[in-house]
Amino acid sequence: MGNELTAAERHATIVETRVLRDESATQALADALSRQPALRHACITLHGNLGAGKTTFVRHLLRALGVQGRIKSPTYAVVEPHELPGLNIWHFDFYRFNDPREWEDAGLRDLFASPGLKLCEWPEKAAGLLPVADLSLTLEARADESRLATLEAGTATGAALLQGLKELQP
Repeated sequence: MGNELTAAERHATIVETRVLRDESATQALADALSRQPALRHACITLHGNLGAGKTTFVRHLLRALGVQGRIKSPTYAVVEPHELPGLNIWHFDFYRFNDPREWEDAGLRDLFASPGLKLCEWPEKAAGLLPVADLSLTLEARADESRLATLEAGTATGAALLQGLKELQP
């Protein structure tokens, strides 16, 4: 009996790494992700230093999903909502998030409990408040101006997203 595995040990972490040589490769990844049915109710966290390409990736993803017009960064507002037919999207940027009380005051708990896609930049600033990410995307700028993209599934939804991306790869 002492050899029983925990849930985390039973489900191996699924990680995929890609080199994004230029912005068109970033756009291609966003386009491929936009075609995944599991994306409609996913929570995706985006990690990386300033200038790593998090907001650029989100903009490409939102465009691929059909968002029109200006796409603003939510750096000052914390959240920018986008509404498409049959799909609500919330783009969060917690870079300036300082106080957990902001979470309650802004009604973020309700947003995360509602159906739709949640895209979260700087999730570490809201540590302990966010749900488990379905998919974590870490972008790392490299000396040759390419990006190293590491995608990690945190749930079955995230695993489905990664599997769908693998099936779309040439």
